[in-house]
Amino acid sequence: MQHEIEWIERQALVDLNRALAGKALSLGRTSRAVGGAYVSAFGALAPTAIVVNRTIGLGLDEPADDATIDNVLKCYREAGVSRYFVHLHPEARPAELGDRLKAKGLVSARAWVKFSRGRERPPQAPTRLEVREAGAADAKALGRIAADAFDLGPEGEGVIASLVGRPKWHVFMTAWQGQPAGCGTLYIENDIAWLDWGATSPNYRGLNGQSALLRRRISHALDLGCRLLVSCTGDEVPGEPQISYRNITKMGFQPAYTRRNMAPPRPA
Repeated sequence: MQHEIEWIERQALVDLNRALAGKALSLGRTSRAVGGAYVSAFGALAPTAIVVNRTIGLGLDEPADDATIDNVLKCYREAGVSRYFVHLHPEARPAELGDRLKAKGLVSARAWVKFSRGRERPPQAPTRLEVREAGAADAKALGRIAADAFDLGPEGEGVIASLVGRPKWHVFMTAWQGQPAGCGTLYIENDIAWLDWGATSPNYRGLNGQSALLRRRISHALDLGCRLLVSCTGDEVPGEPQISYRNITKMGFQPAYTRRNMAPPRPA
């Protein structure tokens, strides 16, 4: 089960990269598979673009040796990416992989929690916002909302826009009096769904829009026959509002595991 939960996220990240292949030069995209892991690298995006500058699967399909680790880090150096995450699945091999990454200069960063749910219908999520699937005319506005929410920088506005209408992807949105207010994506492969990229414009927060988007995506995935639904957010941090965490769990998701993240140290 845990590997399925990781697999669907990887597949979505790989396909997002494929969707942006035509913009590889302008985005500085140099993503590739390295020793069983997938290294997603976009050198032209803001240094805060962790959601796309990250490596998934290291040590899962095969144990990660020092040469593999060196090649992963080399990908980011060559791309000019100063800030990125290397995900550490609880079953990554060897067991001391985290220590090996530390020896290469990486440090522990905020962990991410992976969530899963089955085919139970989600609870109601009332909102005054309109909730619907996005069309081509909505892509640019939703791209801006997601880029702002996920700190991609202005160059990253095309990331979510590229997924609208793409096979396997379903992009949903909220709107207020015709104005785009928020977005959320659903990626489906085989009978597994990955829910990601939930974002709301600051002007429309507090209207239960993200819960409504989660409910709509869950319902759509169930209608299409999915047996396993997966999502993710940052681990709980004392003193921070855990809005995404609460939204996910109240829609019937349960924590599956916590995944450590290793990253270069932040500049002093």
